[in-house]
Amino acid sequence: MEKDLQDAFRRLKKREVDTFIADVISVDKGKGTCKISDGKLEYFDVQLASIINESNQKFYLFPKEKSSVIVSPINEDLHRLYVEAYSEIESLSLAIDKVEFQIDKEGFLLKKENENLKKLMADLIKAIKNLKFTTNNGPTINLINIADFTALEDRFNQFLKD
Repeated sequence: MEKDLQDAFRRLKKREVDTFIADVISVDKGKGTCKISDGKLEYFDVQLASIINESNQKFYLFPKEKSSVIVSPINEDLHRLYVEAYSEIESLSLAIDKVEFQIDKEGFLLKKENENLKKLMADLIKAIKNLKFTTNNGPTINLINIADFTALEDRFNQFLKD
């Protein structure tokens, strides 16, 4: 009896339009959408977040082209689809008001308004390389371990992106 009741409830709440698997054809990072194909039909402007609005608060996982995604309709409307799960991610983008965080194969970007972490680190290393101190015998001329800071600068440049 209990199993019959569970099955009846499951049938009552069954969606008319189910989630489906599709392949990513292209990605529009500016709009936060992608074009997909289920092997029979192509779908345009598939949202990469379940809600897209004009606010400055956005989080996107951008799928890799030719990868697979699981797609669901919003309110069972096939004209309003969104990506629910990803097989491969090409990049990530998070925006909260005036702060931006991005990750891709080139590295990380952390930005707040007109400042970013890579530029700040480059300015810090440049300032350290140009340090001068006054000693009992006058000002210092050369930073003895400048090669260490140049190597550190190269490591930051490989890790962070503009």
